[in-house]
Amino acid sequence: METMLPPELVTLARRVVEENCAQGRRVALAESCTGGLVAAALTEIPGSSEVLDAGFVTYSNEAKMKTLGVSLDVLETFGAVSIAVAWRMAQGALEKSQADIAVAITGIAGPGGGSEKKPVGTVVFARAVRGADPQDVHADSKLFEDNGRAGIRLQAALCALELLLPDSPAPEGE
Repeated sequence: METMLPPELVTLARRVVEENCAQGRRVALAESCTGGLVAAALTEIPGSSEVLDAGFVTYSNEAKMKTLGVSLDVLETFGAVSIAVAWRMAQGALEKSQADIAVAITGIAGPGGGSEKKPVGTVVFARAVRGADPQDVHADSKLFEDNGRAGIRLQAALCALELLLPDSPAPEGE
């Protein structure tokens, strides 16, 4: 299959589409630092329309607030790259779609923007499932190797796709 995306991304996206399709599950994405890369990977796969319901690229804080319902208070208290924001992004993606599961990604792809507490390569993921207790937070922060902006975004996209697999363990939690 001809694709402009890295082969490992397309291979994992194919698994996500096939396994979710087999279970009749629809997925949604709330992407920030990956800028739609996860949605692009899924849509490379024929039949992805059976699985992908919606993808939201909310790069700015304003978009996170307006589109996904992240509160200004949460953004100011915890910062855009936080479990609280990722969790709200995932919940917002579920609310704004017909999906059964949503994964959110927010992080610092670099080369700038990092800090001592949140260095470049810090990416936070959250997974929300329709009908689950919204107080039962499934989110985790990861620090990827700083192998350049493209490398961090690829690692983040691969992790997000893993979280969309039906048998994937939930992110660690707070």
